[in-house]
Amino acid sequence: MAAVRRSRLTIDERREQLVRLGTEIFAERPFDEVSIDDIAAAAQISKGLLYHYFPSKRDFYVEVVRCSALEMEALTEPDPSLEPRARRSASLDRYLDYVETHAQGYSTLMRAGIGSDPQVGAVVEEVRARIVDRIVGGMTYTGDEPPAALEIAVRGWVGFAEAASLDWLEHRGLPRDGLRAILVSILGASVDAAAAVDPRVQTE
Repeated sequence: MAAVRRSRLTIDERREQLVRLGTEIFAERPFDEVSIDDIAAAAQISKGLLYHYFPSKRDFYVEVVRCSALEMEALTEPDPSLEPRARRSASLDRYLDYVETHAQGYSTLMRAGIGSDPQVGAVVEEVRARIVDRIVGGMTYTGDEPPAALEIAVRGWVGFAEAASLDWLEHRGLPRDGLRAILVSILGASVDAAAAVDPRVQTE
């Protein structure tokens, strides 16, 4: 019987495989409790080989967070063919799809952004800022630049949505539709509050 030849992974494929594994590991255990030996053992490779792909545990962690953030951003990209309200609604549904089906990756991403590592925090904040920009870009206001009140309101709503989603994943205290209804209501109230401060913001 001929032996089965195992195909070798390319460098990019191996890195991607390790990052997926890292998402699972860091979703269950905080950064400080995970060692390079733990990661290498879970990947069934030597510690030296792991260092070949990532110079340090911190570099590995930052890459895990970066990939999780980019994945969420891509999966929640709004459909430009829809009207603004329908576009936000569809994007919110995709966001909740991601939260529910990528619970480990989402938890890793959001909890990493709460930490004190400036590089990790910068990765999360960059994606968060782009999400805020695209939500604000779909809102109605007068003038060439978005009013500061609207940007603050949306940024606050994004923070609320993140915290509420993490709580929902942990406790499942209400159906997903209930979480969605809360997020829609709070976004509307946030925009209304911005409009009360600055008349250039138009409510829908």
